[in-house]
Amino acid sequence: MKFNLANRITLARISLVPIVMFFLLVRLNLGKFSFLGHQTSVSDLIAALIFIIAAVTDGLDGYIARSRKMVTNFGKFLDPLADKLLISAVLISLVEMGRLDAWIAIVIISREFAVTGLRLVAAANGTVIAASNLAKWKTTFQIIAVVSLILDNFPFYIFNFRFDLLMVYVMVIITAWSGVDYFVKNKSAIQEA
Repeated sequence: MKFNLANRITLARISLVPIVMFFLLVRLNLGKFSFLGHQTSVSDLIAALIFIIAAVTDGLDGYIARSRKMVTNFGKFLDPLADKLLISAVLISLVEMGRLDAWIAIVIISREFAVTGLRLVAAANGTVIAASNLAKWKTTFQIIAVVSLILDNFPFYIFNFRFDLLMVYVMVIITAWSGVDYFVKNKSAIQEA
């Protein structure tokens, strides 16, 4: 199979998943980064940077596919799979590290599977369910929350402000809301199944 540029970018995102997990879960002694007298590990900084790069490629591959008319069925399958692999792997890693409660990861991953299932049912009936604006906000807040958790609330803990916790709650609310929104707006796809 010949891969176009958009699909190659998506595959690159998938290849970054184990690298992010490596820097999160294998506690390498790469030193500390200091800021105003407070520290975070270099491993966490590297993991956050790689995660951000991977997250940015999500918008990039879609833009390239649409603007250059490179949209393929393989890309339609691969892109959401890459997103779910990235977010699920990092959430599970954060649970393992003790930075995220397991129930939060379960809610978010369950929503991702449920919406994917809805899309598959709709596709079988010839309907394509596009990403909603609410789902795009969901993705944005997931990225912000995950980065703040990877960095263990750095630099906000300097000011004794739980930015990471605030973003986690916003992420959970918007993720659940967007999941319900998909099912309400696409109930006909379920009834036709």
